[in-house]
Amino acid sequence: MPRVAILGSCITRDVWRFRGAGAPAPAGGLLYISRTSLPSLFATPVAGFRPDAQPPAGLRPQQHRALVADLRKSALAELTAFRPTHLIFDFIDERYDLLSTAGTLVTHSWELAASGYLRQPAFETVRVVPRLSAGCERLWLEAAGEFAAFVRATPLADARLILHSAQWAGRQRLANGRTAPVAGMQILDGQPADIAAHNALLARYEAAFTELMSPMARVEAPRLRLADPDHQWGLSPFHYTPDYYREIWAQLARLGIEEPVAA
Repeated sequence: MPRVAILGSCITRDVWRFRGAGAPAPAGGLLYISRTSLPSLFATPVAGFRPDAQPPAGLRPQQHRALVADLRKSALAELTAFRPTHLIFDFIDERYDLLSTAGTLVTHSWELAASGYLRQPAFETVRVVPRLSAGCERLWLEAAGEFAAFVRATPLADARLILHSAQWAGRQRLANGRTAPVAGMQILDGQPADIAAHNALLARYEAAFTELMSPMARVEAPRLRLADPDHQWGLSPFHYTPDYYREIWAQLARLGIEEPVAA
């Protein structure tokens, strides 16, 4: 049975939500690692960080688990212990700035901003590393090389590696079937998003990662990248219409992710 791990964002996780009503996760298991960044994965745990026993107000349990994993740097150990047969990457969550604090790096996700953890003493001295800066890109490329070496040195070397190539949609599909621009998007409150700049960054990330991780399969549906105002998680440049997820699922199924039907 396939054991699928996702190191990425909701656009890949939502393939399972939207491919059919009530469609289950793979029988072999589905591991979802999100709200992190390659440089953060390889950084040291945040010294002195103390997570709450229950998710802070406004965070779902999965969101809180992802946040704690990013701060405690537990995701890589969880990923290797899972021993996936398929490992899917997408880089849509690589839109957040990084924070440098106490000799380590963390992802400045919405979950971190909403959690209240930034008020802990562990985050007393914080420096922002802007996502679109040259410095952040250098950190990311170095971490991509580390990740490639990590895969070769661990049981992940036996997994089928798949890049889910995605970009921010510049247009949304309206109820009347027409399309309109997606405008006014923010990464965090008060932080406007430059869709073209982030798409250019994603293209550079994907090109570098593909060269480092070769061989790697690729799934993509560029002609179907339209934002959906009625999406379960709301309007966003990476919350697509249902036909996008169906097409990506069909491509993943051809790569062996769909479970065989008993004769």
